[in-house]
Amino acid sequence: MANIPVLIVILPLIAALLCLLLTGINRHLGALTTGLAVLASLVLSVMQLITVVIGGPVHYEIGGYAVPYGIEFVIDSLNALILVLVSLMGFLTVLFAGHFWSDDRPMVRGAAYSVLALLITGLLGMTSTGDVFNLYVFLEITSLSAYCLIALGGSKGVVSAFRYMLVGTVAATFYLLGIGILYGATGTLNMGDMKAILDKGGFDDVMLVSMCFLIVAFGIKMALFPFHGWQPSAYTHAEPGARPLITGVMGKIPALAMFRFIYCIFGTDLRYVRYLLVMIGVLSVAGMLYGSIRAMAQNDIRKVLAYSSVAQIGYISLGFAVGTPLALAGSFLHMMGHAFMKGGLFFCTGAITFKYGTTALDDFGRIYKKMPLTSGLLVIAALSMIGIPPTAGFFSKWYLALASAGQREWIYIAALVISSLLNAVYFFRLIEKVFIQQPEDLKERWSSEAAELPLTLIIPIAVCFAAILGIGIFNVKIVDVLMLTLEGVGL
Repeated sequence: MANIPVLIVILPLIAALLCLLLTGINRHLGALTTGLAVLASLVLSVMQLITVVIGGPVHYEIGGYAVPYGIEFVIDSLNALILVLVSLMGFLTVLFAGHFWSDDRPMVRGAAYSVLALLITGLLGMTSTGDVFNLYVFLEITSLSAYCLIALGGSKGVVSAFRYMLVGTVAATFYLLGIGILYGATGTLNMGDMKAILDKGGFDDVMLVSMCFLIVAFGIKMALFPFHGWQPSAYTHAEPGARPLITGVMGKIPALAMFRFIYCIFGTDLRYVRYLLVMIGVLSVAGMLYGSIRAMAQNDIRKVLAYSSVAQIGYISLGFAVGTPLALAGSFLHMMGHAFMKGGLFFCTGAITFKYGTTALDDFGRIYKKMPLTSGLLVIAALSMIGIPPTAGFFSKWYLALASAGQREWIYIAALVISSLLNAVYFFRLIEKVFIQQPEDLKERWSSEAAELPLTLIIPIAVCFAAILGIGIFNVKIVDVLMLTLEGVGL
């Protein structure tokens, strides 16, 4: 039990290493092992969250080496929640992906599951670590896995993965430059130890240069405008089975890392912090408007959702720019809600592709008659993206608006309202296609009188449906947990 923090990360890693070998023994054994490993991580993440809420943050020293000489995992209420989110979405994606990876080539299928397990490992490691270089290692594991899963989407996926790899290499270089400057000034890589040294003062100029490098690095990884160029094509052409995890979760963890550096390492006493936050706020507003406008012009549901993600990342970083505990709580509530909204929407589009082989909005005419559960999640997720109560999206935007009003940031409130109205334009268009437009003569690739989809496709859709409503209804409880960490953080 004392090793829960490291077991959460190691179990998917072990599955990734064994997956190909086990697939060679039995074509289904590798997939089963991956699913069980990620499920075990999910159970341990829930147990860890309960422990942290009751007893406070957990510090785990890898190999027993004391800080600052060894690597440390630090789990507070914030990343304990995010770990549950990552492992849950990871498990749902493992269930979902099997229908898109052919049984005809079992070793390719095993390799795909192995890479998916590595992606989950990287995301869990980035969330848990308290060491800035260890964060880089997990960031690279995440990136390399994502490149492979995007490339599996076909010829366009290969081009998108290559473009992402080039831009991602720039991001990794900027990150190394940023932490290299900090290491040169402080002589440590441990986040807590680094903060203690920086708090002594005299590092303002060093911290400013480092923070500029880090904002660009994390901006690229989280697809913050205008560093988002790689994202629309990567999200559109990624392998359909892995797309919900890539779109729903992958961009959120670099956002968590940005928060850690700004508020938990540099702190708000940095002389230039207000200017940096204003810059992040400007980029957030621009991204919210740009992403929403571009999404309105798309006819492929994948591109609609991809450009929409540019806007949604803007909501998360907007809370960082406002900087109060309430604003930060709104950011992380939106981070959690958006993972299920966007992941759920891509579960739905993947399910429609599985059943009918199309992603064109014009083909969705009255599809609710044959896919009622899928259509229900499409509507709930769309309403949540717009910000209609009692969904998760309404309450996260509400907290962001309240915090902005408290700081008299009226431009941010205007951007929230305008962006939400633009969201309504293209998501009501989606709802119109699903329920009102005349149906197209679509040929079913999979049919059954018992259910609209196989059970392993229905479960992820149902869980996302429940999560979007659950986060909204129980938003106060979730914010209370977030505030255990955020109370002493911010401006």
